[in-house]
Amino acid sequence: MEGYIHSIETFGTVDGPGVRFVIFFQGCPMRCQYCHNPDTWDMKDGTKMDVGEILERFERNRSFYKTGGITATGGEPMFQIDFLTELFTKAKEKNIHTCLDTSGVLFPTEEEKFPDVTMDKIEQLLSVTDLVLLDIKHIDDASHRKLTKHSNQPSLQFAQYLSRKKKPVWIRHVVVPEITYDADELRQLGSFLATLSNVEKIEVLPYHAMGKVKYDNLGIAYPLEDTRQLTKEEVEIARKFIQEGITREEG
Repeated sequence: MEGYIHSIETFGTVDGPGVRFVIFFQGCPMRCQYCHNPDTWDMKDGTKMDVGEILERFERNRSFYKTGGITATGGEPMFQIDFLTELFTKAKEKNIHTCLDTSGVLFPTEEEKFPDVTMDKIEQLLSVTDLVLLDIKHIDDASHRKLTKHSNQPSLQFAQYLSRKKKPVWIRHVVVPEITYDADELRQLGSFLATLSNVEKIEVLPYHAMGKVKYDNLGIAYPLEDTRQLTKEEVEIARKFIQEGITREEG
């Protein structure tokens, strides 16, 4: 089986535990306003690779990944769920730690379903996935639709499903001025996270505009042209608001 791959990073340190072999999958249904990889949106723009090729590249430097493993990111890796599952299955046969970086947008809901992503396929994928990095874009559905062009229900329901399955999860949340840098939104997010039993880590990520050059190169208008980047102090304030929501729910 072949998949469409955007690129591979051989020394990743921010996409899961340890040093990671990070595979950027091509294809994504969302159009996040702050997306820094718009060149991954169209699946057919990627390079065709098979599982053997990818794992062969991993094995060349396997000694670097003793405390790490493979991370599938994108784009949206579950957009190519069959290929992703084969990759992770073969990786687990080689005792490689597998990490899935996803928004959960493809999780089937009553409102929206993607024909290629069924619950059976998701269960099969999770059986060979050690850790999920779940990117929750916005806790408010209307704001999430404005930000990404999709409802947040698949992401939230996927989070609840992972909790029921007791699958380890790291939550990621990008904080953007005028969009997600809001005390009420952050507290609501914290309250939701408090209902989950499997969250090992919460990563609060500051918005940055480093992807703007890609929009320029692609001839696409950058949606957040005038949006400023957050300071480290503001990121800590955002983290405090999330924790307040968690504490409030637990109390």
